[in-house]
Parts: sequence; C-alpha cells; structure tokens
Amino acid sequence: MNLKLRTNSQFTIDNSQLNITGSKSETNRLLLLQALFPNITLTNTSTSDDSEVMQKALKGNEEIVDIHHAGTAMRFLTAFFAVNEGREVVLTGSQRMTERPIKVLVEALEQLGAKISYENEVGYPPIQIKGQKITASKVSIPANVSSQYISALLLVAPKLENGIEITLVGEITSVPYIKMTLALLNDLDVKTSFEGNVISVYPKQEVASKIMTVESDWSSASYFFSLVALAKSASISLTSYKETSLQGDSALIEIYKQMGVATHFENNKMTLVKQTGFEPKNLKLELNNTPDIAQTIVVTCLGLGISCHLTGLHTLKIKETDRLEALRIELTKLGANITVTNDSLTLVACNEINHNVKIATYNDHRMAMAFAPLALKVPIIIENAEVVSKSYPDFWDDMRKLDISVTEINS
Repeated sequence: MNLKLRTNSQFTIDNSQLNITGSKSETNRLLLLQALFPNITLTNTSTSDDSEVMQKALKGNEEIVDIHHAGTAMRFLTAFFAVNEGREVVLTGSQRMTERPIKVLVEALEQLGAKISYENEVGYPPIQIKGQKITASKVSIPANVSSQYISALLLVAPKLENGIEITLVGEITSVPYIKMTLALLNDLDVKTSFEGNVISVYPKQEVASKIMTVESDWSSASYFFSLVALAKSASISLTSYKETSLQGDSALIEIYKQMGVATHFENNKMTLVKQTGFEPKNLKLELNNTPDIAQTIVVTCLGLGISCHLTGLHTLKIKETDRLEALRIELTKLGANITVTNDSLTLVACNEINHNVKIATYNDHRMAMAFAPLALKVPIIIENAEVVSKSYPDFWDDMRKLDISVTEINS
C-alpha cells in the first residue's frame, strides 16, 4: 500500500486530541513478567504487531516459534525459553531477523548454563533452545550492546533460583531502557540494585496480584512533536502520558523545546503547542539513550530548514534495517545534503525540498512514520505504508483525524 500525503500550504492543527497505544517497550516487558507471574493484570497494552507476536508466543506451545520482524520478542523470548525447564523450541523470524545478531545474549545465557544452538549461521537466528533449570547467577556482558539483551536477562532473573548478577563491561549505552526494566520489577516488589557497572536482581518466586497500566508510547508521540514543529500553528493533546516517565524517549520534551514545541501536562494528558515567532537554531544532539527518535528529529530539521549533527547512533545499524543508510538514501532523494558514519549523522541546512518523492520504508515502521510530517511542507509518497502496524497500527487514521490528506495510490 502506497500512500500520498499532502496538506494546504498554511497548515494549522486546532486543539486536536488523540489516544496513543500503550508503549511497546513497557508492554513487551510486562507480557514476559505476566508469563512468569500469571496473577498480574495488564491494561492499555500496545496494539502493535510486536506485542501481539510476543503474546501469542508466550501463550502457545508450538515447537517452532516465528516472531517475524519483532526484534524485542526475539531477544526476550530467547531468555524466557532458555530458563523454562523442559521446554524445547526453535525460535525464528523474517529474513531480516536472521541477519540481526543474537550471539551476545546467547553467550550470556550459556554462562548461566543455558543450552542453545544455531540452526544455520553462528551468531544469528534461527536458534534451538532447550530450557534448563538455571542455578548459576553471575554473568558478564558487553555494556555497549542493545539494552534489550540486558533487559531480557533481568526480566527472567526473579524466577532463577539465585537471581542474577550482571557485570557490564565497558561504557553503558541505553541506560533509560535498563532503568525501565528495573522500575517495572520494583513495581512488583522484586528487589534490584544497579551500582557502577553491576546490576543485581534477587529471586522472587511469587508476587502479589496487581493491575499494571502501560503508559502510552513516547516514540509514537515523536511524530506529533514533529508535526507541531512543522505546522504554522498547532495544539495537539495526547493520552496517556506521565510527566515523570520510565521511557527514555520522553527526552523529546527537551529536544523539541529547541524546535519551538512547548509541552504541558494535566493528569494523564500531554498537550503540545507550537510557540509563535520561535526561530529554531541548528541542533547538536547526543542520542545514545534515545536512538529510536533520531529518524523523527532529522526529518523535522529538514522541514525546518536547519542543520543537525546527531551522535550516539551505533545501534541503528542493527534495527529493522540499517537506519542510518536508509535515512541517507531517502533524505538525499528529497534534496538534502546528508552524511552518515557508523554512529553519527550530519544534515546541512537546506531551504528546498523536492515534491512528490517516493519514500522507501525498508520494512521499517519508523521510516514510514518519521517522514510523514514532511507532508506539511511538500506532497510526499510513503511506500509500503502498512509497515506502521509493527508499533502503531492506527497511525494513518490518526493523521487523517488531523486533516492531513492521506490517499492510497497505485505504485
């Protein structure tokens, strides 16, 4: 499905209100904890493909579990099945998933006594897992890897006989996601500590019954920060968001303040307002803790006609696609002057954006959504737009609610 997006030239958004689906990151963590502690009840869970896949895999009894494009599910389920004594399963996914490394997590689990083997290429899915009773508790893992490897180990730790003590070797990245995992464990009265480079989770065989409400997804909110920044005038209210959030992407508030977006909270409602007469300046940002919002930010900068230099992006190369290379290709089509390295991106300010450019999405939900706000500046075509269902199935409907013209066209 290819969609053409466009707006009138002086586009405004007047006091719109949208309800955003629950955070994928929080939902996937809580689904795994619910599988370990079935007396937890969850509300406002994510409607994303990833979370649906995760739920199905946790509830099913299949010998072959196919998680398609869901990277989080691949990592969390590897740990879950490895400590699930007596369960044997082959964990596989899409073609892209078989190119996304899993070796660091497998080696960490093997240090604990897990039995995991590779079906094809060493270091990559599909993997065969034979669930074991785990009694070892000490493990070391490189600190600069995807935080999901670390979170996967932390989430299963309460059910291990002796808990877990993880030593992170080197400089730690994505700290907010590790802290989110620990905070959710603490919510269940699981004892944890994070001191220096050592994280400990203590064993807990049972937790009290509890209803846990998932906060809405901040990375999904990023596209509306971008729309407000690019609109002539705008006010959008989004629910449900907390001013003190576990999600690292809540850094959006401070980042978009630099692009003329003010944020106000009332109960669980967050309102984004365009600041009149604001002149944005060129941006320099270190995004080690929030790499998922890099795509949105660079597209906003293009739309505003400002330059940006973004660093700390090394994990983007192993996402749904190599996001840095994908951004370079697609932004260049729009007329941008952009260079990328292994972990950074530099956009030169430009005032001309090409019209009716077809944006390829590379099976990557964030590519589709990050480029959508540019419709406020030029008509744009998003190819394979259905890819948004990975994290935000209602995205195009929500764009239409804001009076952005979204029409299906023939490829």
